[in-house]
Amino acid sequence: MRIFLTGATGVIGRRVVHELSTQGHQVTAVGRNSAKQETLRQAGAEPVAVDLFDTEGLRRAVAGHDAVVNLATHMPSSSTRMLFRSAWRENDRIRKVASSNLVDAALSAGANLFVQESFAPAYPDSGDHWIDESTPLVPAAYNRTIIDAEAAAQRFTDAGGRGVILRFAAFYGADALQVRDLIWWVRKGWAPLPGLPGAYISSISHDDAAAAVIAVLRAPAGVYNVADDEPVTHRAYVDTLTAALDVSSPRLPPAWLTPLLGSVGQVLSRSLRISNRKIQQESGWAPRLRSVREGWPEIVGALGAGGRGST
Repeated sequence: MRIFLTGATGVIGRRVVHELSTQGHQVTAVGRNSAKQETLRQAGAEPVAVDLFDTEGLRRAVAGHDAVVNLATHMPSSSTRMLFRSAWRENDRIRKVASSNLVDAALSAGANLFVQESFAPAYPDSGDHWIDESTPLVPAAYNRTIIDAEAAAQRFTDAGGRGVILRFAAFYGADALQVRDLIWWVRKGWAPLPGLPGAYISSISHDDAAAAVIAVLRAPAGVYNVADDEPVTHRAYVDTLTAALDVSSPRLPPAWLTPLLGSVGQVLSRSLRISNRKIQQESGWAPRLRSVREGWPEIVGALGAGGRGST
């Protein structure tokens, strides 16, 4: 299969590039500078420098491909920056404009598959009830444009293609800046995870998220939750991490702090027990790390020095 991939140098994208190339797919991957292009080339992809907002350039780049996989995002540079609405503007533009441009290019190319990343924590607080794909999204201000991105993928399906939307749970992995920030705070005796201790958090490791992208290349059109098998409570999430770090487990933030964290705090405080049943049934995918109870010890071990990383 000839696959056009955006977001190819991100934590999920670079894993996807490697696996697609290993499986023998022809991968064209977007890389905006020479260093990223060389990294993509070494991973087995053909790099292309194209602006996702240049509609004509994008049509030329996508021509001849069977599938488009859109993993492009622009995350704020730190956990602190995430609290500022302005830090999400470029990400909003990518989801609202670039996603639509990519669908137009895919349709023009006659591609039969379009895969769009989305965000499962946009589901509403659901207590201890399981959440499936039929639950309406209630995005916060900072991630409202996932509605636009999902609509673009649905437009691809409506035009006769196979549009697949992946609603990823909370990512974690050894190469995530946010994970390193979380570990730093936990070592300082504070857990930046607002909400009730008994609220649920659904997670997905970077490796398992990438494996899901590969798996849905053969799945029917539709929306799929990508989460591990066993969501845990906020208290268990922090306790599992601190046990892996061999440090004392800190208190969770008080309830009065959540409103001060804006829309990001609102989302983080939600209780989200997300079901992955549909993607397992339709694609055969299953997470290797069934919960953070398995994941945190592995990731802390990969970071080395008790979770401090190479620095």
